[in-house]
Amino acid sequence: MKVLVTGSNGFIGKHMCLQLERHNFTVLKYDLDNTDEDLKQFINDADFIVHLAGINRPLTIQEFYDGNSNFTAKLVDFVKNSNKNTPIIMSSSIQASLDNDYGKSKKMGEDYLLNSGLPVYVYRLANVFGKWCRPNYNSAVATFCYNIAHNLPIQIRDREYVVHFNYIDDICEEFINTINGDLDGRKDILYVQPTHDCSLGKLADLLYYFKGEIESDRHLPLIHNEFELKLFKMFCDYLSDDGYSFNYAYDNRGSFEELYKSKKWGQISDNVAFPGITKGGHYHTYKKEIFYTVIGQCEIKQRNIDNDDMICDVVDGKNSRPVDIKVGYTHQIKNIGQENSHTIMWISEIYNPETHDTYREEVEK
Repeated sequence: MKVLVTGSNGFIGKHMCLQLERHNFTVLKYDLDNTDEDLKQFINDADFIVHLAGINRPLTIQEFYDGNSNFTAKLVDFVKNSNKNTPIIMSSSIQASLDNDYGKSKKMGEDYLLNSGLPVYVYRLANVFGKWCRPNYNSAVATFCYNIAHNLPIQIRDREYVVHFNYIDDICEEFINTINGDLDGRKDILYVQPTHDCSLGKLADLLYYFKGEIESDRHLPLIHNEFELKLFKMFCDYLSDDGYSFNYAYDNRGSFEELYKSKKWGQISDNVAFPGITKGGHYHTYKKEIFYTVIGQCEIKQRNIDNDDMICDVVDGKNSRPVDIKVGYTHQIKNIGQENSHTIMWISEIYNPETHDTYREEVEK
């Protein structure tokens, strides 16, 4: 299936294109450097449209309407002129219910779609957060992450002010599920779940806590819920990486995402395992590791390679604890729950394939 993504170079657009490609869709990318002729051609080729293009920080008030409502109207006209009944997802905003120019321009764009006769899905997004979000622009989370990671001051006018958040990966997952759905469209306004509510004061406190824990002897912060995990993964994106690249791997067992690397503090990664999946089966001769399961249930087994002494820890994200992986113990982690498990893993040095200190040996003989 070919999917047209408008606003493909934006924050949500980059994530959406990447996730679509990971799910084997052909992505047609439209942004400011493309022409109307490009847009018409993409529409002719597309089986589905994800409309993310819009303006939220204009130089003039009119740009709100040109970039939001007027562009949406043009998109609808081009689709109708193509004589195709192409389904469209639109990313709107919870501000569409407010009486400001940004909200009114978004509401007008919603109305164009809902009255177009096309199969459409209009999503009002909350404040979107996640990695690659631009600091000092229009995201308090990104600004807080960047400044705290770089030891810069932050400003909070009201610590008790509560902000509603959507996480970028949840948005992409919702949109992909919609693309894979019935394609009949919806006449009501849709929302991405979950929505996380957090005060600005608590948000800042969490980020300062993350930074302090990473730089301490503990290395891993205690994470109590799904929002804190998502925020921690985002925060790591703004820490200095000492020039190292970060990797993401995905297969039929789950995924493994490197979050943070430091010559001084080592490496932190997020390991996702599908239910019933076992990962690992290796040992180290000098490198130290700590596993901390924050979502799901996992069984962590370690076997001494010299005398076969076995250690077994069963951990639950709802009441978890760090598990120390011992040197000279071959180890594995198995998801024994009914949901995807997330385990934050710290290792005492950055992985180097030339000096990996990782040796294969099954845990259970």
